[in-house]
Formats: sequence, C-alpha cells, structure tokens
Amino acid sequence: MNKQELIGHIADRAGLSRSDSARAVETMLEVITSALKRGDEVRLVGFGNFSVTRRKASSGRNPRTGEPMQIKATSQPKFRPGKVLKDAVQ
Repeated sequence: MNKQELIGHIADRAGLSRSDSARAVETMLEVITSALKRGDEVRLVGFGNFSVTRRKASSGRNPRTGEPMQIKATSQPKFRPGKVLKDAVQ
C-alpha cells in the first residue's frame, strides 16, 4: 500500500474527503518527523514506538577497491511494533 492508497482507505473508513484525509496523513508524518528531529520518542500505544538511535563512527572497507575508510556517526530512525500490532499480524 502506498501513501495515496492509505489516504483513500482513511477517507472511505472515516467518511472524510480525500483532501481532508491527505492533510491528516501529511500532518501526522510531519509531527512524527519533527519530534524525531528534536530527539523525542513517539509512542502510539498498541501500534508501536518511533525513536532515533545513534550509530557510532566506525571503520569499514570500500567494496569496490577494498580500501579502508571511515564511516561517520549517524542518527537512524527506528520503529518498534507494539504488542497489539504484532498479535494482529500473526
């Protein structure tokens, strides 16, 4: 399912227009993104948790040349599904 299909399903189930559903989905994604940028965690009880993990700098090898290289430290978004979501998928 892509974003447009998700918007369509939300519009149908909630009885909203597609534009209202699109605005709701976009706003939700913006709020989650801005919270993660600030370093906050977003917890949706039963669905899951969005958080940011920090990956340390490390050394690796260039796959083409085999030459050693330094990999910078980065922040990675992470999603951990909640129990209700896990149980629903099984």
